[in-house]
Amino acid sequence: MLRITVHQNPESCTFQLEGRLAGAWVREVEECRRRILAGHRRPSVRFDLTDVTFIDADGRAYLAAMHRQGAQFVAADCLTRAIVAQITSGPIPDRRRPRRGGKSQTQLSRGATPRRTKRVAPDGSEQI
Repeated sequence: MLRITVHQNPESCTFQLEGRLAGAWVREVEECRRRILAGHRRPSVRFDLTDVTFIDADGRAYLAAMHRQGAQFVAADCLTRAIVAQITSGPIPDRRRPRRGGKSQTQLSRGATPRRTKRVAPDGSEQI
């Protein structure tokens, strides 16, 4: 299932997607986009993927085609951000709300030292 909410103003059009961008839903998004943009000058198009829970190969191909046409993407979770980064061949800015002193979780984790955990094998030896 996919919910499509359209936010329009004279300069831009944002398609907020919620749910699974897969299969027949990809065609539905394209039909909606064409219907909304028909007869309008070319506004800036943005896809808000914040609440997308799954993207299949058809969804990736569609997003890639939209990127080639100049669309922008908003993504929040790690998996969706990684998919968008693959499509756009670059990192996607963190769109989450800032936390703890104005830094996002991503910014906080960049400077952190990775923690090492010890694992104990069945024979009693420790592994790092």
